[in-house]
Amino acid sequence: MFYVNVEGAVYKEDKWLIIERSMKEEHAGGLLSLVGGTVEKEGNSINILERTLSKELFEEVGVKVKEKMNFVRNTSFQLDDGSEVIDIVFLCEFKEGEPFSKSPDEVDAVYWMSTEEIVSHPKAPIWLIESVKEAENLLKKTL
Repeated sequence: MFYVNVEGAVYKEDKWLIIERSMKEEHAGGLLSLVGGTVEKEGNSINILERTLSKELFEEVGVKVKEKMNFVRNTSFQLDDGSEVIDIVFLCEFKEGEPFSKSPDEVDAVYWMSTEEIVSHPKAPIWLIESVKEAENLLKKTL
């Protein structure tokens, strides 16, 4: 059984919405990350991934994105406890809100960062760098 996690590569004026994960987080605490969260069971449902991502963006950092989201990539990984996770990244266009650490148990800080700033940041894990680079490539194709 997999957990399904969704993340948003949210862009605004050539910058990406990036969080520094709380040190309280079991997985990747203190590292930079896209905003996202785990999909919860809903029974029969449509657009559950997109709705979950919109909800997580608002709950964690207080922002809204435009309804249309584009698939960027999916990966899988294993947590320290052995749980398997499927991670799905979507390209999201910023709509409104001033991002802040609305959920301090999950988010220590919020930044708008360029791809170059992310790539060169010492707290940026390889999976974040790869997701942002792929999102940037997709963004260039859709503009």
